[in-house]
Amino acid sequence: MIMCDQAFDVVVVGSCMTDLVSQAPRLPKAGETIHGHKFFIGFGGKGANQCVQAARLGVKTAMICKVGKDYFGDSHIRNFKDNGVHTDFAWQTSEEATGAASITVNDAGENAIVIVGGANMLLGPEELHRAVPVISRAKVLVCQLEISPNTSLEALRMAKQHKAKTIFNPAPAMTDLDPEFYRLSDVFCCNESEVLSDECWGGRDRWEWE
Repeated sequence: MIMCDQAFDVVVVGSCMTDLVSQAPRLPKAGETIHGHKFFIGFGGKGANQCVQAARLGVKTAMICKVGKDYFGDSHIRNFKDNGVHTDFAWQTSEEATGAASITVNDAGENAIVIVGGANMLLGPEELHRAVPVISRAKVLVCQLEISPNTSLEALRMAKQHKAKTIFNPAPAMTDLDPEFYRLSDVFCCNESEVLSDECWGGRDRWEWE
């Protein structure tokens, strides 16, 4: 087990995605090829974004994630280090590519997105238990649903066992969300569309939760 004698303000258990963004006058129809006018590659993933932004605000952060052993995975690890994020538990795997989002944006700002989770979906309870040295020393633990829901749930359980505050972002929304997510979340951070969605409430009337 990797030992860690540091305390962390924020530990994020979550996703790393590489955003492949094309801007075009309009969105293509099925089977159609059109010319775009701009392309860029950016760092994405709700978990990675949250972790880097916390680090930029000056708090001590650690990222628990899994990326591919590829160019995009190397870039994510380097970006974390450049922003002062602790990366001992940011693993790379040869089994899957780094998660990616192919995004097309039209001139009106509307978009079409295809997300491939890739290596994100291989982050599991085994890795979490190897990361106990940072989870046990976290003041706040943050997770979302761009990794396996079971992994996020286990991360929240572990954080509670170690007396950390928990923040859970239930995005992207999923059906039949385990009620344990609500019980384990000190802050349940959803946007307006998610809080009004039946998916967010596991098919139950949301007022039953009050």
